[in-house]
Order: sequence, then structure tokens, then C-alpha cells
Amino acid sequence: MEHKKRPLFMIGVVCEMFHIHPQTLRLYEREGFLHPKRVGGARLYSPEDLERIKTILSLTKDLGVNRAGVDIILRMRRRMEVLQREMEEMMDHLERDTRSRFRKRMQNMFAEE
Repeated sequence: MEHKKRPLFMIGVVCEMFHIHPQTLRLYEREGFLHPKRVGGARLYSPEDLERIKTILSLTKDLGVNRAGVDIILRMRRRMEVLQREMEEMMDHLERDTRSRFRKRMQNMFAEE
């Protein structure tokens, strides 16, 4: 339920924040870079969307990456985030398993005495 309390920003506000034209955001949406929430036809941007916009603008304006490059970089970032989560889950599982085996060994060792 926490996500319902998070702020959402209308397209005009986002454009002012980043000093860009609304068509730029619409283009990013058409390209699949952004997926703003829609309420009654109005686009509403989340804090995550704002971070993504910041990343896209940095790639295009600061580093000169074209839209195809941005697409590849964003997809790679998404994949890396998924892999990171999977790795963390695997490490958690291994840690729980190791602790469980250690606990059993200790119990067996003390039970023998």
C-alpha cells in the first residue's frame, strides 16, 4: 500500500523539472523507455520514472548516445537488476542452508556428549 502514497507528477511539471519539451517525453514513451501511469488520459510520472528520465537525458545529452543505444543500455540495466536480485536470493538461500547445517552439526555434537 505504500506505493499509493508516493508522488506522481504531471507531464508539464516533469518537463519544467528537466527543461524538456512534452514531445520528448511522449517520444520516450513511444520508444518504450518510459511507461507513465495513465489517469483519465493524463500521464503521471513516478519518482522511478523521473530517475529513468534523468538517466536517458544523461545518456543522450551528456554522452551523445542515440536512442538505439539508450534502448540497449536500458535493457541491459534491467537485466542486470534482475540478475542482481536473483543472485541475492541465491546467496540468502545458501546462507540459510549453511546456518541450518551448522546448527544441526552443533546439536549433534552436543547430543553425543
